[in-house]
Amino acid sequence: MKTTFLSKLALVPLLLAWGCTDHNIFEEPKQFKSEDLAGQLLTPFAITKGANDYFWITEIGTGKDDGRVSLITPDGKVYPVIVGFKSSISEEEGLPDGLTHLTYKDGILYIIHGGEGFLYKANVSAFKPGDKPMQASSLPSENISQFVLKYDFLVDTQESHLYNLTWGPDGDLFFTDAAANAIIRRKSNGDLSIFSQFAPFANPGPVGPPMIDVVPTGIVYDGYKFLVSTLSGFPFIEGKAAIYQIDQAGTPGIYKGGFTTLTDITLTPSGKPVVIQFAKFALPDGFLPNTGKVSDENGLTLLDGLMMPTDIERTGDKTYYVVSMALGKIIKLTY
Repeated sequence: MKTTFLSKLALVPLLLAWGCTDHNIFEEPKQFKSEDLAGQLLTPFAITKGANDYFWITEIGTGKDDGRVSLITPDGKVYPVIVGFKSSISEEEGLPDGLTHLTYKDGILYIIHGGEGFLYKANVSAFKPGDKPMQASSLPSENISQFVLKYDFLVDTQESHLYNLTWGPDGDLFFTDAAANAIIRRKSNGDLSIFSQFAPFANPGPVGPPMIDVVPTGIVYDGYKFLVSTLSGFPFIEGKAAIYQIDQAGTPGIYKGGFTTLTDITLTPSGKPVVIQFAKFALPDGFLPNTGKVSDENGLTLLDGLMMPTDIERTGDKTYYVVSMALGKIIKLTY
């Protein structure tokens, strides 16, 4: 049975740095203030910013094939843009499964459906708030997971669940696969290859399997290397997740360790990682409410008490947005 990303979840001082492009001095965050941008969403998962200060979000739905991509205006109003994505209830943990992340480039949304393993593309350059939504069935799509499932990995889970994506060298797309524990590269002509793989590590405790998966979640490219946030698989031992770095040859290595259940990563203007923790885990209760947080690369807590965040995006020098899947809302962070 295919393991979804969600089922894997279920089972300082002030720094000043030179900006790498315009040589401005940027103040690194040391504590965030938060306010809600939008709420009452259908299991939101990810957010990206496009033109006209519009935000585009994926909503998994309620398990009744009601997954959708929506637009949020700067004042927090929500408009459905693409409807009818498959949304199912996973057998493993009883939660909705479907859309994961998306990104925007030149009027096109690139949308991942983790449950299907598809990459969808939607031209939204002419879409205006209030226009009639598009149907998901009308969009061109590519079956990325079909390639993944046929690949002979060093450690083959025989599973695929696309999670996140980013642009990298030569304008190629790079995907994290949170079931295959790998990074997939898609060239501009559509050709696919396995860019990097993550080996499991020995379980140091008495609970859980003998080997623990390194599950890639968020991914960013800083112009020289990729930085990838990871979960440690069940039993989600505190301090065993890490930020990995991957060079342009696809070789992975730990950039910073000591984290717990990381679900996404973004960069400050000076290229420093900011990550989100999904939650702390404890048996027999499972993931504990309101134990998610935002941290810098050194583990300094920038905002605590979040409820199961799944995405963080920076949209300005001092403005970030976090998606709370569990609360169905988008949270704006500033400092």
